[in-house]
Amino acid sequence: MAQLIGAFLPRMLGFRPTGDLGPLTIYTDKRGNIVAYPKAPPKEPPTYYQIRQRNRFRLIARLWNAMTAEQRDRWNTCANHSGAAIAGYTLFAWYQLKHDTAAIATLQRQTHVTLPL
Repeated sequence: MAQLIGAFLPRMLGFRPTGDLGPLTIYTDKRGNIVAYPKAPPKEPPTYYQIRQRNRFRLIARLWNAMTAEQRDRWNTCANHSGAAIAGYTLFAWYQLKHDTAAIATLQRQTHVTLPL
């Protein structure tokens, strides 16, 4: 059964949780109240494609963490100067998923930042 959480305290703290948070699933209803209920276990095991995609994101995170601070700074600088509201990690993850070298070349040219590919 869903449980209504006092909306005042989380908002006062600037915290608007959504999705799974610890053992709870949380969302904001139409009236702006924060509702939480126990997280339901999955009905079926993950599919092959879900496992594959999760592994891809794990690999991307490992690649990001394996880079030097200077290399990560280049991705962050490029993302900041691109005019898009994204972080360097998000740009890096997008590139790793899409391998769109033409788009990256355009970004490098526009931002004057050479990215470590």
